[in-house]
Amino acid sequence: MYTHTDTHDLRHHGDAEVRDEKLTDLAVNVRTNTPPDWLRERIAASLTGLAAYPDGRAARAAVAARHDLPAERVLLTAGAAEAFVLLARALPVRRPVVVHPQFTEPEAALRDAGHEVRRVLLREEDGFRLAPEAVPEDADLVVVGNPTNPTSVLHPAALLAELARPGRTLVVDEAFMDAVPGEREALAGRTDVPGLVVLRSLTKTWGLAGLRIGYVLADPATVTALERAQPLWPVSSPALAAAEACMSRAALAEAEDAARRIAVERAHLLAGLAEFDEVRAVTAAEGPFVLVRMEGADVVRDRLRSLGFAARRGDTFPGLGPQWLRLAVRDRVTTNRFLQALDQALVMAGSGCGKGR
Repeated sequence: MYTHTDTHDLRHHGDAEVRDEKLTDLAVNVRTNTPPDWLRERIAASLTGLAAYPDGRAARAAVAARHDLPAERVLLTAGAAEAFVLLARALPVRRPVVVHPQFTEPEAALRDAGHEVRRVLLREEDGFRLAPEAVPEDADLVVVGNPTNPTSVLHPAALLAELARPGRTLVVDEAFMDAVPGEREALAGRTDVPGLVVLRSLTKTWGLAGLRIGYVLADPATVTALERAQPLWPVSSPALAAAEACMSRAALAEAEDAARRIAVERAHLLAGLAEFDEVRAVTAAEGPFVLVRMEGADVVRDRLRSLGFAARRGDTFPGLGPQWLRLAVRDRVTTNRFLQALDQALVMAGSGCGKGR
């Protein structure tokens, strides 16, 4: 299913749900209680060198070693969002396709660069799972998230690899892959998939959204093309220090432990949501967030705000509508408070579908 039209606000993101208000945040997918103290200390220590221009060699080498790749296959960026802009501007793309629902910045960046974007819309009745044959054969750029934001669906790596073609760039956004235990189905580090570009972000797991740090893994020619489109010194010294620190064995072990805790807390959230008759969740969720559908979700979202909780609206994602909300996975105490608030919000919204009703 492809479309050239758009009625969605592609520039709306979860931070808009919590800006200027003190709400319990279930709208932004950044892990709570981050950055950890040790990472704050590493970032703070880098401030003594701010008089010097940033030198990304050590951070780039650390990322390369973490994925067992040569450094020339790594490009450090100001978050994964910058990478989407670079891809849209630097590559000779003529027939780009974006698989939706997913993070909207890839399509927004392509449009801003003057490209006409086609969409493949995954369907709820298929569990938002991708069939490779749904992607047009003539697409020379394909963008897909894994696990996908906002559906939280984790696509098999082998299935995504089937999308590779001679003359095609396959962009896999793995911004949330480090929140998946064992990073199963990851393509990062693979060099046998032609045209593969993998994007990673350090902002979600490590709480660095305000610092802006991510990276691209791709063949050297693609890395060079993207690097030429970057401004000079695109990543700050504190961000480089954070990137290097997050590649250590201890940091990777900590991220793995966090991913396992998130899986437990996500199961608790899904179990609680199942108690509501008219709330339907995408139960195949594998990321640090859950997508839910309910009638009157826009009204429920407003009621939740009045009760102190921010949820991410779903109608800005192509393929979804106003009946969808995305919920970040939080600790059990916060989730239990949220479920109580959701029960109240459903009643206040007049849906008649409060817990047990």
